[in-house]
Amino acid sequence: MVGKLPDQKKLIIVGMPHTSNWDFILAMACMQSVGLKVSYMMKREAFIWPLRGVFRYLGGVPIDRSSKNDVTAQIVHCFNTNENVWLGMTPEGTRSKVSQYRKGYIRIAKAANVPISLIGIDARSKEVVLHENTWQFTGTSDDEDNLAIKQFVDENFFGINPENQ
Repeated sequence: MVGKLPDQKKLIIVGMPHTSNWDFILAMACMQSVGLKVSYMMKREAFIWPLRGVFRYLGGVPIDRSSKNDVTAQIVHCFNTNENVWLGMTPEGTRSKVSQYRKGYIRIAKAANVPISLIGIDARSKEVVLHENTWQFTGTSDDEDNLAIKQFVDENFFGINPENQ
């Protein structure tokens, strides 16, 4: 790991590019090696015995993805009811190649009034790159900000499976 994270009590950490099943294992190993506790969203159906305790220990936040329960509202509630929350997200929503990121991380950040920090995998140099500065929204819309973040990632980070980036 190179760099450092911003000094914030509440933060959305956006990890990219998400191109491999190894990304989660790499992220968990990096966090555990420095004693960092970052939460992550996971469908609540995965929180079954015997994995429930493991997922919670590793920072898992069970999410009800049914249409009547707004995911953004669930995460905003998590931020509002906890003093310290760092939430890790992958904007691709999949390990496959995507032309654009999903915008949920931006909607959550704005709704919870929480800054975004970018973390990138650079498989070429075998580094996980942390950025101390939070992302400053640059566009007039979520679409513009999302495009700017994807462009930054495509220019600066290289996934484990680059064909999926």
